[in-house]
Amino acid sequence: MDFLIWVVIVVFFLLSFVGLVYPVIPGILMIWLGFLTYNFLIESLGFWAWGSLLVLTIFVFVADFIANFYFVQKSGGSKWGGRMAVIGIVIGAFVLPPFGVILVPFVLVFLTEYLQSQNIKLAIKIGTGTIFAFLSSTFAKLIIQLIIIVIFLWDVLFI
Repeated sequence: MDFLIWVVIVVFFLLSFVGLVYPVIPGILMIWLGFLTYNFLIESLGFWAWGSLLVLTIFVFVADFIANFYFVQKSGGSKWGGRMAVIGIVIGAFVLPPFGVILVPFVLVFLTEYLQSQNIKLAIKIGTGTIFAFLSSTFAKLIIQLIIIVIFLWDVLFI
């Protein structure tokens, strides 16, 4: 029975990585489901593991939104461009997954900035910032998810 539970936990953890490129799958939620499955069906996890999971979960959300807003702002975008980048991620998760999370924010930011500045080069530059935002936040989430899984394994194997 433990073997089947471990298979479920591993599947949850693997789905968390699929969620990096297919955002319809909430990656951090999959990790939480892996933690909960282990905690309630095999053995309780320690306070350190749960505390780390909570703090790093917050980092995942912050990394996503700050990266988008930061790169739009850094490339010269307006506050509305930053807001459109965040809205574009949410909409993009459902439109042409997994490419929608890159294309939809780009298009929304491009249109927003073009309508405000009437400068196509500037609008393209700012829209391109959303692509860098997606790539950097995806990389940050990858690292954070790996850290969470290592903490989980450390707790399971050594504590």
